[in-house]
Parts: sequence; C-alpha cells; structure tokens
Amino acid sequence: MVQMPEVNSQVFYFPQGHAEHACEPVNFSAYSKIPSFIPCRVEDIRYMANHETDEVYAKLRLVPMNINQVSFDNDGVAGINVSETKDKHQSFAKTLTQSDANNGGGFSCPRYCAEMIFPRMDYSGNPPFQGIYPKDVHGEKWHFRHVYRGTPKRHLLTTGWSPFVSDKKLASGDSVVFLRSENGELRVGIWREKRRNNVGVVRVEIWGKVKVLEVIEAVRLGTNMQPFDVVYYPRSGTPEFFVKTSLIGITLQIRWCPGMRFKMPIETEDSSRISWFIGTVASVQAADPSWPDSLWRLLQV
Repeated sequence: MVQMPEVNSQVFYFPQGHAEHACEPVNFSAYSKIPSFIPCRVEDIRYMANHETDEVYAKLRLVPMNINQVSFDNDGVAGINVSETKDKHQSFAKTLTQSDANNGGGFSCPRYCAEMIFPRMDYSGNPPFQGIYPKDVHGEKWHFRHVYRGTPKRHLLTTGWSPFVSDKKLASGDSVVFLRSENGELRVGIWREKRRNNVGVVRVEIWGKVKVLEVIEAVRLGTNMQPFDVVYYPRSGTPEFFVKTSLIGITLQIRWCPGMRFKMPIETEDSSRISWFIGTVASVQAADPSWPDSLWRLLQV
C-alpha cells in the first residue's frame, strides 16, 4: 500500500517521520527552528534494489517550496490529481511451502495466478504447457515452464524454478510475487520471512536502515530551502515521510474526535491480501509533544 509520488509532483516532507526510518534514535536538540513539515517538489525518483537480497528502495530528490506555492487541489502534475489515479496492474503473492522451496522441485501455482496473471494458456496440448518470462527487480529475465497436469490437475512451474530458488536463496515461509503491468509485462519479486536465530527467536527490526546523519543533513538542507536527497525503504507499519499535497488537503478536512468510527486497511506481510479493522476513536493526541506544530495525530482506538 505504498504510495509513491511522481516526478514534478508536490509533497510535504516530515522530518519527524523521516527520523522513524533511521537506524537509531535521531536527536534534533542541537538544531533550532526545525519545521514540522517542509513543502517540496519531487525533482527526481530512482527505484533501486539490493543485488544481494532483492530488497527494493527508492532515492528521491526533493526541492523545498514556499507554502504559498503549494496546491492542495492537485499534486502539480499536468493539473491532474494524482491521488485519484489507480495502478492498473494485477499481482498475486504466495507464501512458499516446503515443497515450493525445495531445490530441485517445482512451484505449485494457485489457479488465480495462473489464469489472471500469467499469459493465457492453450489447453489443447497433452499436457498443456507454455513458457513464461518474468523479469525480476534487477531487470533479469527468468524462464519458467508453466504446465497444467496431475491428478487432480493443477498449475505448476517446473523447468527454471529450481535455479530461481537457488539464486534467490529462498526458503519455506518466504513469498514470491507475480505482477502483470498495464502493458502486459510480467514481473516476479520476493518477500523474505523474518529469519529465526539458533534459539528460535524472531529478530524484530525496531529501527530502520537510514543513517542518522543522512536524516540530519536532509533536515538541515530542507530548512535552508536547499535541495536534498532522501532514501526510502518501504517497511510494514512505518508510514511514508513524504506525502502528496492532495492527500494532505483531504486529511486536513477530517476533524478527528472521540467517538468517531473508522475503517483501516492493514496489509499482510506477504502482501497477498488486505485485512480491514473497524473501530471507534477513544482519544486524539499529538503524536509527539516535541513537535507542537506537527500535522500528525496519535489516535487511541
């Protein structure tokens, strides 16, 4: 559910949120007059991926703006409200079973993925089969043999799957994601399960991956109205620290108060489905008293 802005669109940059993505606590006490938000124009976005882990991240170049230049009606891209546009792609994620992750085996493909994501199959063969050629996050093309066979019949990826599992170092519990873009291009990605240590304890990442000095430098430059770079690693449960101005405009129209009902989508770790939580707001507080002018609010529900 990550919402990335477009080049030349307008966003609000939040130092408070950026600090939550740092690898350790950020101390702003030595810096005075840090604004709770900085309006910016997105000058450039580069989408990148770690060659060892396939973890995706983005590097953005932000140019500070005066508040009187901000438009809350649209995001500044050709006069179109970008927040209303929708990604026209289909995707499916599956958590790998022990059989799927077995080096030398195949991948049991759910029917929805085979029929809605993969190219249409000709079922006249005996057995029906086809080659599919998805690209990974590095642009490398993989060749999988997609076959429909067995009793009962099921969709399988056979030839080509084992080298993929070996190269990506996949294990049971990891997830594989297949995506078909609007132009029909097929993509494949992975989502790694949190690994357990030798005593069976899951290592939980409390902090992010951004260096503290990078956060401080971004805030320093932004406060002085100078262009700056930020690196964004999507993390479950951690919001973006740059938000489209159109979304800010919509949010500011909501007057949160105790007793309000809400409905909130929560994405599962493997991104395969969305869960919805419904409840009532019990109290509304400032998210952090050290940021008195912050637009963020802490809702107790």
